[in-house]
Amino acid sequence: MRYEARLLPDRFPDRTNRPIALDHARAPYAEALQRYVTTIGVRAGVPGHLADPDRGLADLLGGALAWDIPPLTDGIDTEPDGSPSALDAARALAADAWGARRTWFLTNGASQGNLTTCLAIRHRGEQIVVTRSMHSSVTDGMALAGLTPITVMPHVDPIRGMTHGITPDELDAALAAHPQAGAAWVVSPSYFGAVSDIAGLANVAHTHGVPLIVDEAWGAHFGFHPDLPTNALRRGADLVVSSTHKLGGSLGQSAMLHLGHGDFADDLGASIDRALPMTSSTSESSLLLAGLDLARRDLVTRTDRIADSIASLTRVRDALRADPRFAIATDDVTDDRAVHAIDPLRLVVDTRGTGLTGHEARHRLFHDHGVHIEMSTDAVVVALVGAGSHLDEQRLINAFTGLPHGTARDVIIHPLPEPGDRVLDLRTARFADTEIVPATEAIGRVSADSLAAYPPGVPNVLPGEAITAEVVDFLIASAAAPHGYVRGSLDPEVTVLRVIRD
Repeated sequence: MRYEARLLPDRFPDRTNRPIALDHARAPYAEALQRYVTTIGVRAGVPGHLADPDRGLADLLGGALAWDIPPLTDGIDTEPDGSPSALDAARALAADAWGARRTWFLTNGASQGNLTTCLAIRHRGEQIVVTRSMHSSVTDGMALAGLTPITVMPHVDPIRGMTHGITPDELDAALAAHPQAGAAWVVSPSYFGAVSDIAGLANVAHTHGVPLIVDEAWGAHFGFHPDLPTNALRRGADLVVSSTHKLGGSLGQSAMLHLGHGDFADDLGASIDRALPMTSSTSESSLLLAGLDLARRDLVTRTDRIADSIASLTRVRDALRADPRFAIATDDVTDDRAVHAIDPLRLVVDTRGTGLTGHEARHRLFHDHGVHIEMSTDAVVVALVGAGSHLDEQRLINAFTGLPHGTARDVIIHPLPEPGDRVLDLRTARFADTEIVPATEAIGRVSADSLAAYPPGVPNVLPGEAITAEVVDFLIASAAAPHGYVRGSLDPEVTVLRVIRD
């Protein structure tokens, strides 16, 4: 496919009014780094390794070490005459590729995007409506910004314990009950590849006069092939946090924050500009920035490779469907009202027909077959392939079919307990004086921590909420289950909890 360059009005008017050429076959930031490497003969500045080939880092990274350069380098992220830099051009290309008005590159992961967004929306009001399956960095960001969450419980598969999203009706009810809320924040897709009805959710949010923020960490690749779901920006979202490294092909810890084109764009864009320096390093990694630039180029220009990735996982699913021990757990989840589409680059396999829980199957796949699987629950394993990446599908199939033939077993998925009432605002609770008490003595006290049992990973208690007997029983039972895990717990058995000191 041939890509012709075109001009785009500058997206960074504080720097220059000159237009930026858009040519998706190019990677302007990465190309500028390459020019730097081939033309600079002496480096007498930071970083201190100076790309020295005799250092241990060079043994690990090879020639990539030379690409690790300091910020504010002419020809890369600055230009002496104030014209758009290579970094400006890379961000403009990314905005165009994802359909954003503006895009910011992040070198501290999508977590940085979540922290920045929390700080940026605080002026809109203290309360936000948010899906309770939010990432832990959102909880941290709300505490830093002084936001109070109005949480909406996501749909949870009662058989397999998989979390999905929420429906427009559920968001509508929450916003109607809390008209003072300044924003709505949802998670889509879920860890299991379930995509929410973003267009419907955006319409509800806008009807209530608030922007829709989407944690699309697991959907950075959406929209780059006809067989992939449409991305959240093109479905009406106002601000999207995208963990580009997950399935988009950039390096770990690199991500993007995208601004939509709607009525909130001016307000949100200015707020992001003010908040981002509070969460950014002044020495951002040039390697991570270059990786984002190259990932965008490959997503746009190599749709044939994305098609190969989709076809490869399709063949794996078909092979496992032919084995009666396995079930593809996403085959029927669209019956759930909160699931609008499924990401085809996610492989969710129910392993209970082998006699193994998902955790046990994941352990055996790794140690017996050398196959690393992304995650597991009591009932399923979740594998994935990045958009455009090559998968050794036959080895993956052989590893699954090489699992033992055991007796099929049921796994009890305990229903999530209702969270306790909010007693203190999140920020006050997060920074209050605390003490650690036995779990049974914490009942009726106010939690200082966030705790979430896996599966399904939905926070069972947040800072500032009352700890109930049902929550304590659920956490202890979850921790005691085979391969049970409670994120945020002070000890593996949840024998003690951190509470606000009376």
